[in-house]
Amino acid sequence: MQHSSDTPSRGSWRLPSRLAPVAFSFYMAGIVAFLMSLALTAINTGLGDGYLLRVLKAYGLALPVGFLGVMAARPLVVRLVAWTVTPPPAPARKR
Repeated sequence: MQHSSDTPSRGSWRLPSRLAPVAFSFYMAGIVAFLMSLALTAINTGLGDGYLLRVLKAYGLALPVGFLGVMAARPLVVRLVAWTVTPPPAPARKR
């Protein structure tokens, strides 16, 4: 059986492009929440016994809070970036 290039192969999937901002927010929140959980757990309770379990417990709370926070802040951040970053020049038109 042949697959066209736009048909996902069996066992693989991808989100539609319209969900790219949500995927970006999820991955960004997940990575930042994990790093913050590592650091804050070490600062508050030390690196002793059970450190990784404490990190995972903190991460379980931090991920959904971080994701919702990123989703809520995203429109403001997009506006701030547009306000502070010079847009790229428009591509030259062909004649």
